[in-house]
This record gives sequence, C-alpha cells and structure tokens, in this order.
Amino acid sequence: MQVVISGYYGFNNVGDEAILFSIIQALRLQDPSIKITVLSNNPDSTAKLYDVEAVNRWKLKEIINALKSADGLISGGGSLLQDETGFRSVPYYSGIMKIAQWLHKPVFVYSQGMGPFNKSYSKWIVKSALNKAKQITVRDEESKELLRSIGISKQISIVPDPVMGLSIGQVKNTWLQEQSFPESLICVSVRDWPTENHYKEKIALALDRCVENGVGVLFIPMHGKHDDLASQEVAGLMKQESSIYPYDASIEEKIDMIGKSDLLFGMRLHSLIFAAITYTPFIALSYDPKIDAFASRVKQPVLGHVKDTGWDDETVFTELERMLEQRNNERKKLIEIVEPLKEEAIHVAKSAIEVFHSK
Repeated sequence: MQVVISGYYGFNNVGDEAILFSIIQALRLQDPSIKITVLSNNPDSTAKLYDVEAVNRWKLKEIINALKSADGLISGGGSLLQDETGFRSVPYYSGIMKIAQWLHKPVFVYSQGMGPFNKSYSKWIVKSALNKAKQITVRDEESKELLRSIGISKQISIVPDPVMGLSIGQVKNTWLQEQSFPESLICVSVRDWPTENHYKEKIALALDRCVENGVGVLFIPMHGKHDDLASQEVAGLMKQESSIYPYDASIEEKIDMIGKSDLLFGMRLHSLIFAAITYTPFIALSYDPKIDAFASRVKQPVLGHVKDTGWDDETVFTELERMLEQRNNERKKLIEIVEPLKEEAIHVAKSAIEVFHSK
C-alpha cells in the first residue's frame, strides 16, 4: 500500500512534526510495508528524518504524480482548515483533497481541528472538499459541530490528536546532563500572540516568584526560532535566572524534557499534549478554542485567555503553586484519562488503511 500525507510539514514546527511522526509511526504499526510520501516544505529534511519519500508541497506536478501512484490521501492532522492565521490555508489543503478526488483517490481526514472560518468562501470550499471525503475524523466536539453548521453531511468521528499515540524510546539527553536544576522544575511554552494584554510580563512576574521559592524554570520553544525569541523575551523580563531549551532539539528530546519536569505551563497545544502523554500535569494559557478543548478532555486547568485581563501574575503564581502541591494526584488522574486515548489514537491509522484497502 502507498499513501500520501498532506499537512503543515517541513516548517520546523515541533507540534506539526510530532503529528507527522505520530501518523507515520501508527501507519507502520498497522502495516510495516506501507510506502509513505509526504508533501513537505523541506522534502530532503522530511525524507531523512522519517525515512519516507517526500515531494515539494508547492510543486503541482510533483503532487499530482505522487497522488497518481498512491492508494489514497491522508489530510491531517492539526488545524489545517482555518482562516484565522491566513487566507491561504483553506484553499491549499482543500485543493490537495480536490486533486486527489479528481484522480479518484479516497481522502481520509485524520484527526483535524477545524476552524475558525471567518470568511464565507472558506466555508464553501471546506464543504465542497469534505463532503466528498471517504472518512472524516476530528479531534474535538467543537470541530464536529462547526462542520455540521456549514453543511457537512458525512459521518464525523471524534478521535484523539495523533500525538496522543506517539511512542518514544530511551532518549539520551546530553544537554540535560550538563545542567543543574533545583529539585522541582517547571517547563514553560510561550508564543507570540497579538493582544494589548501584557501577558508576557504577568508570566515573568509569576515565574520570578517560583524561582524565589526554589523552583527551576525551563522554557521549551515549540516552533523553532519563533518560540525561541518569545521565550527569550519572557526570560528577559524576569529578574531571576531561568533556562531555555535548544529550539532545534528533536521531538523526542522535547517530550523527554517535559516528561522529566514536575509541571508544564503552556500555550502551544502540542506542549500540552507532550505533557499529557508523559503524565506531566499542566496549566494552559489559551489563545484558541483547541487549547480549551484539549485541556477539558484531559481534565487539566486553563488559566484564562491570552487576551483576557481578568488574570494577573498573582493568578498565575497561585495556580502554579497549587498544581505543584497536587502534582502526584494530578499525575495519577492523567494516567487514568490518557491511557485509553493512546490506544484510540493508534486505532485511527487502522481506520485509514481500511478505507484505502476498500477503495
């Protein structure tokens, strides 16, 4: 069997790369002989990292040739179909699905988060592509409801994010061996987000108080240099000492590091997912409904929204202190919730393969 995978790959975004890694791992678990071609912004890097074929996601001829020889297209996961971060995403990813459909190749929508759709044309384009998909799986109830509201009549299944099923082995973390952290450690994932609320200053003040209480602070950049700069900014606002993890560390290394911490305070969705799969309690700071939806699913707290002014550094510190005190109970709770989700996430790959076999 041969499949093509379309998504936001080859852009050095750890969350999206973790999605790709998870999908590939799950597909190979179901069919070790499966051949995989990824549409990537950096085909050479993607091919080398994941031992797959990769073609340039911007070259139409390469995309068509890859789809012609494939048994089907996997579109996912992540938040591909939305127009919040730009107007190109919806036409691009829907367009890839339409090309596959024109070539009579089945399309499997793999654990995507849908929306928001701010433009009417976005709703029309998504409706046109998804109503001809063979199977649609989304990662939360809100995504399902949104698709129903724009006229998607196909069956829609709610499944976990692919990264929930990711398995990593022993990781040799030489960077960590060179550090000297206190007994308690908080990992922090921050990103830029347009708002008049001075959220970075509030976070910095709260983290200073944690350090004063003997807790180490380590920033984990999830989107390459972008999050590295955001981490440097918050660290620069702190009066106390903190550390920043290498932004170009591997997916496995970042998961391992979060798993070795006592608590994560995170904005990026996949920092929260990395925490969940390592049973590390977390506190989320939301900028998107996907953050609230995932935190709710694994019963971890959301501090508030990045644009809201109803929280301050005292709110952050109090919640961090409470979660650190309750971390053992929270860890036990996560184990009970996450274990079934891991199995369910892996099963999505089986469903995709069954769809392509039955074409």
